[in-house]
Amino acid sequence: MQLVVGRIGKPHGVRGEVTVEVRTDEPEARFAPGSVLRTEPGAVPPPAPANGPGVPFRVPAELTIEESRFHQGRMLVAFDGILDRDTAEGLRGTLLVVDSADVEPPEDPEEFHDHQLVGLAVVTPAGERLGEVARIDHAPSSDLLVLRRPEGRTALIPFVRAIVPEVDLAGGRVIVDPPAGLLDL
Repeated sequence: MQLVVGRIGKPHGVRGEVTVEVRTDEPEARFAPGSVLRTEPGAVPPPAPANGPGVPFRVPAELTIEESRFHQGRMLVAFDGILDRDTAEGLRGTLLVVDSADVEPPEDPEEFHDHQLVGLAVVTPAGERLGEVARIDHAPSSDLLVLRRPEGRTALIPFVRAIVPEVDLAGGRVIVDPPAGLLDL
């Protein structure tokens, strides 16, 4: 499974640097010089300049980090071979991904990567099946489990210990003790 670690934004300056919207808890490790990131297949940036007369720009399948730094709260990244602003503009909107098999599991037993939770069965403490985890939404106040209900609709469950007392990865389930009415919203 491919995990998104960043999204390339607008160019910064004239030497090919770009802003990156970071989507990882470990930006210093993921964007370290020499790291190779895959680009999301199918990510279609806006029209880009040509690489020469009549040659359209194509986003490479992989990009190697040459340099990265934080500047005014934003990550700036220079990639090998991206040497000017026009070429950098061609990367805008491209998603940067890593394979989930290359990601170490968290050391904290109370911490989970999104891909570990998606697809798990959601049950009550009594064992009643409520649905399955469709995705995780990262809201400012807390993370939310997006529950796909058996009848096809979705429900949002705050991912807090009071409501989600147990995550059983080995058993393939998340135990949820929802307050009355939560699943009816």
